[in-house]
Amino acid sequence: MKPALIAVSFGTSYPETRKKTIEAVERKLAEAYPKFDVFRAFTSNKVIKKIKEQENTTILTVDQQMKNLIADGYDEIYVQPLHIIPGSEYSKALHQAMSYKNQLKLIKVGKPLLSSIADYQKIVAWLEVLAQDLDDDECLVLMGHGSQHSAFTVYACLDHMLMDKAIFVCAVESYPEISLLIKRLQYSHYKKIKLYPLMLVAGDHATNDMASDEEDSWKPQLEQAGFSVEAFLKGMGEAPGIQQMFVEHAGAMMEGKTNG
Repeated sequence: MKPALIAVSFGTSYPETRKKTIEAVERKLAEAYPKFDVFRAFTSNKVIKKIKEQENTTILTVDQQMKNLIADGYDEIYVQPLHIIPGSEYSKALHQAMSYKNQLKLIKVGKPLLSSIADYQKIVAWLEVLAQDLDDDECLVLMGHGSQHSAFTVYACLDHMLMDKAIFVCAVESYPEISLLIKRLQYSHYKKIKLYPLMLVAGDHATNDMASDEEDSWKPQLEQAGFSVEAFLKGMGEAPGIQQMFVEHAGAMMEGKTNG
C-alpha cells in the first residue's frame, strides 16, 4: 500500500477559489509525489459545516481523516499543512495528526508556508514580481488573516523585510492593523493602492473584509483616506510559485528535514 499524504488547510466555503487554490495545490502534490495517495482535510469546523449545508459535501478534519486512513490500513501518513503561518490552525492540525503516532509505523507533519528565513525571502521575491509593473505612485497592500497566536509576528516581520519597497503587509485580526498603515501611507507619495489577500484562498475575509463596499472593509477605508483602490480576489494558492513552495515543504518533510 502507498503511504498517504494529507493536504490540510483552513478551508473555504467559496467553491470557485477552492478549485483555483486548494485543489490546485493538491494536484501539484499528487503530480510531484505519485508514490503517495493524496487526501484532503480542513481545520475549520465552521467551513466544514457550511460546505455540508451548501454543497452536501463532507470534508474531514485531520482527526477524522487520520482515523479513516488507519482503518483503511495505511501505516505511513504524511501531513502537509497549507497554512500560511505556524499559528493556531497549524498547531491544531499538528496536534490532531501526532496524537495517532503510536498507531502508525510512521507519521510526519510538514511546515506551513512561512516557517524559515528562506521562506520569507522567497515570499519577498514573489511579491517583488507582483509589484514590478507598479507606477511610481502605486503600491501593493496585502491582507493577512492575523492571529491571537504568537505567530502573528510573521506579518510584522514580513512587512519589515519589505520596508524599502512599495509593498505593505497588514492583518485583519492582529498587528499590523489597517489603521496604522493608513497613517503611514498618508505620509507617503502613494496615491493608488492594489489590494491582494495574503491568504491561501480569496474567501470570506478577502471578499467581505478586504474588497466589499461595507463601511469597515479595507477598500472603502482606504478610499475614504483619499486613495484610489483596486482589489484583487486572487488567493496565493493560485500562484505556481506558491504551489511549488508547498511541494518543496512536503519534500523536506518526506526527506526527514522536518517533523512537526
